[in-house]
Amino acid sequence: MAPDIQGNGATEKTPSMENMDVGDGDGEESVKMKKRVTLWNGVAIIVGTIIGSGIFVSPVGVIANCGSVGLSVIVWAVCGVVTIIGALCFAELGTCIPKSGGDYIYVLEAFGDAFEGCAGRCSGAGAQKFCRHIGKLLAFLCLWINLLIIRPTTQSIVALTFANYIVKPFFPTCDGPDSAIRLLAVLCLVTLTFINCASVRAATRVQDIFTVAKVLALILIIICGFVQIGKGEAEYLRPDKAFEGTTSDVGSIAVGFYSGLFAYGGWNYLNFVTEELQNPFVNLPRAIIIGLSLVTTVYVLTNIAYFTVLSPVQMLAAPAVAVTFGDQLLGVMSWIIPVAVALSCFGGVNGSLFTSGRLFFVGAREGHLPDVMAMIHTKSLTPVPALIFTCSLSVIMLVSDDIFVLINYVSYIWYLWFGIAIVGMIMLRFRRPDMPRPYKVPLALPIIFLLVCIFLVVFSFVQIPYECLFGTIIMLSGIPFYFVGVYWENKPKFLTNFLESFTYYCQMTLSVVPQHTYG
Repeated sequence: MAPDIQGNGATEKTPSMENMDVGDGDGEESVKMKKRVTLWNGVAIIVGTIIGSGIFVSPVGVIANCGSVGLSVIVWAVCGVVTIIGALCFAELGTCIPKSGGDYIYVLEAFGDAFEGCAGRCSGAGAQKFCRHIGKLLAFLCLWINLLIIRPTTQSIVALTFANYIVKPFFPTCDGPDSAIRLLAVLCLVTLTFINCASVRAATRVQDIFTVAKVLALILIIICGFVQIGKGEAEYLRPDKAFEGTTSDVGSIAVGFYSGLFAYGGWNYLNFVTEELQNPFVNLPRAIIIGLSLVTTVYVLTNIAYFTVLSPVQMLAAPAVAVTFGDQLLGVMSWIIPVAVALSCFGGVNGSLFTSGRLFFVGAREGHLPDVMAMIHTKSLTPVPALIFTCSLSVIMLVSDDIFVLINYVSYIWYLWFGIAIVGMIMLRFRRPDMPRPYKVPLALPIIFLLVCIFLVVFSFVQIPYECLFGTIIMLSGIPFYFVGVYWENKPKFLTNFLESFTYYCQMTLSVVPQHTYG
């Protein structure tokens, strides 16, 4: 339940949101993650996770389907506005449900007790228990698909891209050795996991530094583009050519819109660390507005800059758009672009690991994952078991050659869960009208964003039905795990003893404890 917020702006503190200091007044110490994420750290998390390698390497999905420079720039801008609408809705959810965990915790809060009425109408105790678990099962499936596929595959793919661009200067005319690239990707994941385990402040500084680096690289591209415009050499941006070749196929425009929206992926990541954000009721909306306004502006201007040098045909043919752009304009300084891509990926992996650890930590705290995942280090106050877990899954993914296929199977699921969370938000408006909402958006905004989510999910099933069906099967595979791990309460003694022994061993090995019970 969200805490009550007094009319004077004061907040009633609860264990889920209060940043408790060591010492509780009774001689027993307590431990809890601190509120160390500032407004600008929050902006860096949003910007740093959205801007990965895509805008540098392959921002071609929009132009390939729109046909013209003019329409593709418009679609990039519209996608940014739609993303801002969705993020503002999540700002309301994050301030009225001030818990870490993002869409998982919002689905759990909105639907966890939504079927209590159904349970009351059931006659059998088993049926009543099942009804009470429906909403919790729904939230668990959101957690499950993130745990099994979305987070580890995303982190692995971005780490691989980082490794590819690190070795590129040593293999300028061919691909680097696959084993060396995968080893570097593992090193990237392990190094960043160690930093995240060691210190929240160190992790946020890494995020800040690499976010600034990637934004500066994009600003360099934008400046070069505007110099070209000033010299009158932006042929493809002239009014008589900007809309040349525009497609009249609504389906193709829809695919372009679909591609553009997925390029903004990561806009909800700050909601996964709400409990660690300083003054979240103010800083969460502010970080979202600042971060997404910046990303939208940079995305639109970067694409305009590309078109000052590259034609749509050249852009589609380029193996790495920003590298081709740099080769033509930067001369001997063109090495900056591959380095910028590597830095961008490194920061993206850091942001994903930082938020993934908090997602799995919250899932364990809610009883949906093993207890040890809800523990934090006694000194660094970081969720070490959850961070090691997400790193391990990502490293395992690097062994497979099919990680790119796996991410395609579940690409539509992002917007499926965004839509379910928005449905929960609208339900809460009517079921709990008196719920404190420090930040509230007009009802039209969640309705608009819900329609966009429905479009993306339906469109995905129309365009790639078999991939979506397989992704749905992967997601639903979590149901038996829920029934064994959560629904089944009276587990055999040998199993509970094993789990307790495993938890104790992890506590001793990693020096971790549950929140509030240290000492």
